[in-house]
Amino acid sequence: MPADLAVIGLGHLGLPLAQAAVSAGIQTIGYDTDPRAFAELSAGRTPVEGSLTASDIRRMLSGGFRLTTNQAELGRVRTAVICAPTPLGPDRTLDLTGVGDAARALAARLRPHTTVLLESSVPPGTTENFLLPLLEEGSGLRGGRDFHLAHSPSRLDPGNRTHVYANTPKVIGGLTPACTESAAAFYGRLTDKVVRARGPREAEMTKVLETNFRHVNIALVNEMAVLCHDLGVDLWDVIRCAETKPFGFQPFRPGPGVGGHGVPVDPGYLPYNSRTPGHPLRMVSLAQEINDRMPQYVIQRCATLLNEHGKSVRGARVLLLGVTYKPDLADQEASPAREIATRLMDMGAQIGYHDPHVLDWRVRELPVPRADSLYEAASSADLTVLLQHHRTYDLQGLAVKAQLLLDTRGATPAGAAHRL
Repeated sequence: MPADLAVIGLGHLGLPLAQAAVSAGIQTIGYDTDPRAFAELSAGRTPVEGSLTASDIRRMLSGGFRLTTNQAELGRVRTAVICAPTPLGPDRTLDLTGVGDAARALAARLRPHTTVLLESSVPPGTTENFLLPLLEEGSGLRGGRDFHLAHSPSRLDPGNRTHVYANTPKVIGGLTPACTESAAAFYGRLTDKVVRARGPREAEMTKVLETNFRHVNIALVNEMAVLCHDLGVDLWDVIRCAETKPFGFQPFRPGPGVGGHGVPVDPGYLPYNSRTPGHPLRMVSLAQEINDRMPQYVIQRCATLLNEHGKSVRGARVLLLGVTYKPDLADQEASPAREIATRLMDMGAQIGYHDPHVLDWRVRELPVPRADSLYEAASSADLTVLLQHHRTYDLQGLAVKAQLLLDTRGATPAGAAHRL
């Protein structure tokens, strides 16, 4: 039976979309250019940490979700959504290789009247200047005339039980008004509210603004954390007081670094259009610089605490708690834990870790010893560092057991630990 929807790219973007579509009764197929993803999903396992659980995958498969490696099936659907990953390259621009591969696979089979949607995080202009030419060249069809094309930035928040796919508004921007309405008709089956942008660039820039807003504000509180520590001010209490203001303030909290899939994007550097002059966002660049410094600041605080207690980093036993980028998830994408562990190892520390969601953790391809008993490990460690606050952690009890505890998340009761 032909499917209504093809999800191309079965990672942290594509799988939740496919799950929402299957739940809405849409006949859905999944396609990925990475054979490993196909193999993992076929076995009922998730190929990417932190997206869906194995039980979620099994329910989708039993609910009609079908995996395919046959490109011909991409030409039998009414809607195709490209959810390919766009990792950050060494020059800090988003790598569009995955989007290009997905576009070429789809273009070879693209039929008239198909609606093509792009959800991957991309710089503004990608849908029109990069994706559209690939689709037109590979299919011989004309975008906006023979097929619909639109961009809809992902707004997923993994682990958020309040804001799920159905109640999170979906922004869409089509190549033409008809493209926008076709995209709205599709997403209207999955979510309660659809927000129409003026065009693809406005939809793409919405993601840029939302992601950069987060990074800039985290950078502000990270700088405030350093300042407040130097001045002997309790920043966590300052934030508690400030968030009572009913207007003009939104609370953000500092941490050991910024992780996750939503990397800051500077649209001033477009990798595919040399005719566009660079207008770098200086505030975004500065925010990234500040956030990138936080792992080193955590190392500095670790060294100072050990020194104040008559110990050196070299030879010290350091226990790291929580190595994922987000609480209560297994996803380690861009987590600062690995850099912190690496720096401590370079300084001669003996590193161990505990994380209820990560059973095997490696740094520099070497396994890091995992603590079986959290309290025993904390009591024997010279320094315990909370990097991620998983809900299973009893921080009050941990503060009693640990010889020395550095809390980088402000989660421990006041006075129970040294806080960032």
